[in-house]
Amino acid sequence: MPDVYRDEEERPTPTAPASPEPSLFEKCHEFTDEESRYARTKAADLYPYFRPIERNEGTTAIMDGEEIVMAGSNNSLGLTSDERVKEAAREAVSKYGTGCTGSRFLNGTLDLHLELEDRLADFLGRESCVLFSTGYMTNEGVVQGITSKGDYIFSDKGNHACITAGTKASLAQTRRYRHDDLDHLRLMLERAHEEHPDAGKLIATDGVFSMSGAIAQVPRLLELAAEFDAALMLDDAHAVGVIGPGGRGSAATFGDGPYGRSREVHLHTGTFSKSFSSAGGFCAASDDVIEYLRHEASTHVFSASMPPASVATVLKCLEILQDEPERLERLWDISDYMREEFRKRGFDVWASQSPIIPVVVGDMETCFRFWRDLIGEGVFVNAVIPPAVRPGQCLMRTSYMATHSDEELNQILTAFERVGHKHGVLGEHRPADRQNGRS
Repeated sequence: MPDVYRDEEERPTPTAPASPEPSLFEKCHEFTDEESRYARTKAADLYPYFRPIERNEGTTAIMDGEEIVMAGSNNSLGLTSDERVKEAAREAVSKYGTGCTGSRFLNGTLDLHLELEDRLADFLGRESCVLFSTGYMTNEGVVQGITSKGDYIFSDKGNHACITAGTKASLAQTRRYRHDDLDHLRLMLERAHEEHPDAGKLIATDGVFSMSGAIAQVPRLLELAAEFDAALMLDDAHAVGVIGPGGRGSAATFGDGPYGRSREVHLHTGTFSKSFSSAGGFCAASDDVIEYLRHEASTHVFSASMPPASVATVLKCLEILQDEPERLERLWDISDYMREEFRKRGFDVWASQSPIIPVVVGDMETCFRFWRDLIGEGVFVNAVIPPAVRPGQCLMRTSYMATHSDEELNQILTAFERVGHKHGVLGEHRPADRQNGRS
């Protein structure tokens, strides 16, 4: 049909029929209102989230056109920019394409996926392993898939949000015990056992807690699991490739031999988005449990599988981890050095036992200003506020890589010292609530 309007200016402007704004969106408008904390923080250029990084070179990055030392990444082994890793990803794209366009259940299983599952199971000393598309989906899917109506889930209050998401998706009853308080967990287990002795029970916990950097009390958790006929699920997102003999994780740090007590853990989960420089996740367990999860974990069955480049990246990182143990040794040395140096300067770093080292600064406004001034000193870290931590315990979450140089580490310490004195976090006049961090 010919266009009857010869002049574009003659064309009438279409107007949408007026309709009232759904009340559902009122909270959105309140969140972005110019008087809201969010809007005021952004207007003051103190908002620390969603900041674009223009170039990432591992221990350094470019932000707002300026080079900064990266002390807020989970790139623990420093492999995101390793040429061998990047070449492995390129080769996978060349051979398999950019994606699988389907779930593992249907057309999305490559020989690469099976190779990685076999190698991870062997690395962790387990019978079998199954891959998920993200670490978040791993824990959500495992918790939802392994528990049913009438079962009980016992979850540490300090667990990552993905475990909490799994408890909400599950039909089981959830009991949350106080963070790292295993006496409280025992009381809950006793009560559930008395009331429903035949119910299935799952204890779910982070292996290394993402805010404090502390390691879970694995031996006591295993004892409680055995006493009350419960399964123990250990999320080693911040532990595999980071701590334990050969980087085998939190349970491997206890006991003897290369696996420690890892083989006693019933469900061993983790992610590839940290030490393995990729995306995706895994669960390792016995043959029967893994085969069951392949068919019952909804996040596995109904999601597109890990892209070929992501799988190839993990395979190469695992190879480097096993071939170059000096990377782990360097990472542990760096972690010990930074914890000691922060404490020498008077900072509260809680009970960190890993490359995650929190530095407590106090209230939210101080936290944001502290973060902004660190950027000014050329150092990037992560600002953490409630609900991730308790009010008055806002912190700078620092994390370290095996590839950080001594000069970069000392630059981080110098920046923290300067900014710490500026904001009263260090010195005689620091508020009392900043002097007593959670352990």
